[in-house]
Amino acid sequence: MFTWEFATDPYPAYAWLRDHAPVHRTRLPSGVEAWLVTRYGDARQALADTRLSKNPAHHDEPAHAKGKTGIPGERKAELMTHLLNIDPPDHTRLRRLVAKAFTPRRVAAFAPRVQELTDRLIDSIAEKGEADLIHDFAFPLPIYAICDLLGVPAEDQDDFRDWAGMMIRHGGGPRGGVARSVKKMRTYLAELIHRKREDPGDDLISGLIRASDHGEHLSENEAAAMAFILLFAGFETTVNLIGNGVYALLRHPEQRERLQTSLAAGETGLLETGVEELLRYDGPVELATWRFATESLELGGKRIGAGDPVLVVLAAADRDPERFAEPNVLDLSRRDNQHLGYGHGIHYCLGAPLARLEGQTAIATLLRRLPDLQLAVDSTDLRWRGGLIMRGLRTLPVQFTSRNI
Repeated sequence: MFTWEFATDPYPAYAWLRDHAPVHRTRLPSGVEAWLVTRYGDARQALADTRLSKNPAHHDEPAHAKGKTGIPGERKAELMTHLLNIDPPDHTRLRRLVAKAFTPRRVAAFAPRVQELTDRLIDSIAEKGEADLIHDFAFPLPIYAICDLLGVPAEDQDDFRDWAGMMIRHGGGPRGGVARSVKKMRTYLAELIHRKREDPGDDLISGLIRASDHGEHLSENEAAAMAFILLFAGFETTVNLIGNGVYALLRHPEQRERLQTSLAAGETGLLETGVEELLRYDGPVELATWRFATESLELGGKRIGAGDPVLVVLAAADRDPERFAEPNVLDLSRRDNQHLGYGHGIHYCLGAPLARLEGQTAIATLLRRLPDLQLAVDSTDLRWRGGLIMRGLRTLPVQFTSRNI
């Protein structure tokens, strides 16, 4: 497991684990030993089990594993107090505060801006007849969108794009590059939060600063950590949703044609169910973020020791034949589709509505404006990024009929 060959198509290995070792202890490339949970029922149970903490302080870690279970650099940059690292009651308080700034109304009002960004990026490649859909489209779209939503000034957004680019490379960049980018982002966010306190606007960071619950406000560290994780979790998942989703459609031309026909008729139903199916079929998050047993417990017939790390394999659970009919078939009209792509329980992804909006807008606009889009290389030439949690392509070279804009 965790070889480059495995990254290309992990699903046969996950099927074997579901059948033979559905809760399996393994040594990860980092040296950390963790339990992998691969069946849908066990995964859903684990995601909601309060005995599985998100707080890394509960990890009974040996010296060689210290600090290897989170985002590189977040501890030194004092960015630990975000929703992916805390439990109730702190999680309840922070999520309630953040939810006041991250409302469905705010996301809905943002739809025209997402469409504008999508069209602008397609305009930039339309005349060329070819593009790397990751670098030229799937990567910049969510970066600029989340920067706009957070309230990052336009003149600073390219810096964010550079930092995010380093973070998304994982092992592919210079040694220590991720931690340095996290530190730069932390310094910038502290300055931006200070400016927003003095001159607030109608943006998410200003909303985080204003949000209060019974007189309680987010501290500066909490606000910076929340802005950081909204950016970090909010852009890479959407990059992968768009990239993996378009790649799946290019490999399933009959499904892609169904969707294009539906869009041409002005319908949205197949787009909505289709994006959910793309999330299930080859979603952007392969493994849920780390959990740590606060006490000894049983899961899938195995005894998990107190302090043991647990990783729920969403990619395996979402192809479990005990839950999904014909799980290895891409069916954009699938109705019974309670996938775990955005998690389950109290840690269900707060940004899911924004990711869905961006995914639907990006895929629909690409298929409408570049209807003959196709792969420019053989699929065997594509490479998937390294890293434990996310699943996404490094590049996606495509070609299409060039169009004047």
